[in-house]
Formats: sequence, structure tokens, C-alpha cells
Amino acid sequence: MAFVPRPADEQALRAAVAEAPVTLLTGPRQAGKSTMVRRVIAPSPAAFFDLEDYRDHARLSEPMLALRDRGETIVIDEAQRMPELFKSLRVLVDQHRRPGRFVVLGSASPDLTGLSAETLAGRVRFVELTGFRLDDLGRERLDELWLRGGLPPSFLAPDLPSSNRWRDDYITTFLERDLANLGVRIPAAAMRRFWTMVAHFHGQTWNGAAVARSVDVSASTVRRYLDALTDALVVRQLPPWFANVGKRQVKSPRVYVRDTGLLHRLLGIADHVELERHPRLGASWEGLVVELLLARLDSATRATAAFWSTHGGAELDLRLVVGGQTLGFEIKRTERPSVTRSMRSALADLELDHLYVVHAGAHRFALDERITAVGAGELLTSNDVRP
Repeated sequence: MAFVPRPADEQALRAAVAEAPVTLLTGPRQAGKSTMVRRVIAPSPAAFFDLEDYRDHARLSEPMLALRDRGETIVIDEAQRMPELFKSLRVLVDQHRRPGRFVVLGSASPDLTGLSAETLAGRVRFVELTGFRLDDLGRERLDELWLRGGLPPSFLAPDLPSSNRWRDDYITTFLERDLANLGVRIPAAAMRRFWTMVAHFHGQTWNGAAVARSVDVSASTVRRYLDALTDALVVRQLPPWFANVGKRQVKSPRVYVRDTGLLHRLLGIADHVELERHPRLGASWEGLVVELLLARLDSATRATAAFWSTHGGAELDLRLVVGGQTLGFEIKRTERPSVTRSMRSALADLELDHLYVVHAGAHRFALDERITAVGAGELLTSNDVRP
């Protein structure tokens, strides 16, 4: 399998290790966390613990002894399999606080991993590794990244059928084994039906009551299922933004399957022809741009991400605060975007400094005084998203 350098993510990891005693590197399974740590940290065998290996699990039966400070960075992979370990980490860090003592890898959110901000407050830096960014691959591979998704084994598979088979196997393994290893006790068949339902809601405002009726479970159970997939980093819930306007505004999150390659297999899409003909084409494109854009931003900027929608039909796909400016992003699978009434409503009601219409073409051009059309390839590889 070919190797693709990931300089931005590697730099983020180096910076975290240089500044904090504990770095938590999270990301979905097969995102490349272990490979990146071996490249950036290059831990010795004695300093690397893979908690999916029963031998390494046994080595940590006495964590205070096994993890004593030896002057090198200790790496703990799949840390969610041993959540009781983090109390020991706090004691060890407080005994000898120096940058780069521990790098902890987890295939879930910090809360589900067990290493929340409260557990090691003031001692930990969080770094999230998603799939490949467009920066890693080049603008000319945007459509390939869209179809296959960014998980390295899928994107780097020798051909599309191999990629499809890998993603099918990934979904099965994730449902049958990985969720259980994260402490999520939901039958695989039920979760497959639910995840497929989420794929059909991709890019839409979440309607838990409708989904509950469709899968014949309670609304509270549906909420638990959605939160489990969100914590496992395979689904994103984008929160709504509430403007101080006299309009009825949508209050439920918008949901996305975070990797479009997995989305397409859940929807039964096998190639570009089927994708271009599928009714969820526009939603898939929107999810791709949202995910790749957020992956390029720092955590403080990502925390401002929201969508906006009113019951009257006005909406904005993404609102961000970047460098003190409030920016809007409307995402269209077209090469000839135009200004709509909804965009003008968003500009006025949300008091946007600028609004971008992200399109499938290659050129940037002004649509209005504060509205610019920009190609997705440029937006997702440029150094600044501001005008």
C-alpha cells in the first residue's frame, strides 16, 4: 500500500507533545493514528502499549510500575479498552510533570474513551485525526476522495471494487466488534438498520420521532443510538445556531455520516455513475465539504460550527467564527452558483461578515458585495478561509 504524508496532522501532534504532559489523539478506527505516532514519536518497543494485544494489557496490570518515567514518550494505543488507567496517568503526571510523557490513542470521543477534560484537566491536549485531507492528496483527487472517503485503506486500495469491499468489511466489523469494545451494547443488526437510516438523513435536520417509528424503537433509544455513533466518531451532529430574529428557527441538529466513503456504501453506491444519479448527491457533497473544512480548523474555531435554518425556508449550511469574523458557507453541487433569497436572509439575520458559496467548479468570483463563489478545491487547500 502506498504511503501518503500528512504534514499538517503530524505538525499538530508534534506541537501537542511539545507542550502538554499528555496528548490524546482520537479518530475513527483505521484513520492512521498508530502509523502517525510511529512516524512522529518513534517509540521504542518497551514504550509502546497496544491494549488490543493481551500481552500489552497484562504489562499494564501494575501501571504505576510499567509507566514510570524513563525519559521517553510512552504511547498507549486503544486506550478506551482500559479506562481505569487514566487515574494512574494523573498521579504519574503530577509526580513528574514534563511535556511529552504520554501519547494516548483512542477510537472514540474523549468522554467515551474515559480521558475527558475533567480527568486530566490542565494536563492534556486533544488532537483529532480524521481521514485524509485534500491538502494531503492534491485538488485533482477531490472526486476520488469524495467517492472512496478519507480512511487510508479505502482511499489507497488498488481499485474501486477493492475499496468497496474494504468499506463493507469495515462497517460489519465496526458494528459487530468495535462498538462493543467501546462499551456500546447494542445488537449489530439493530445498529446497522439505524446507521443506514442515518445515511438517508445525511445532511438533514434530525427527526428522532420519525426515525423511531421507522426502526420501531422508542425516541430515547434512537437518541442513545445516535449519540453512540457520534461518540465513536463516525457521525457528526452539527448544532443549530439561534439568531435573535423574529422567526421560528430549527432547534434539532443536522446529522452527517462523517466519512463519505462509508456513507456511499451504506446507501449502496458503488461508483461515480451511481453517485451522480443518487438523490442524496447534493447532501453527500455538502457533508464532504463540511467535514474536510472542519478538519483544517483549530479546535476553538471548530467549536463555533453550526448551521441555521428557519421554518420559513431560509437556511445556511455552515456558520463559523474565523479570526474574529463571522462567515457563512452555502454548499452547492454545481459549477454555476447564484445568489438566492435564503442567502440574503442569512447575511442579514446572522450579521455575516461574508458568505461563501462553495461550488464544484475551479474558479473564484464575486456574486455580490459580501458573497463570493469559491471552488471546493481552493477552499479546502488554501491557508485562509477569510475573504
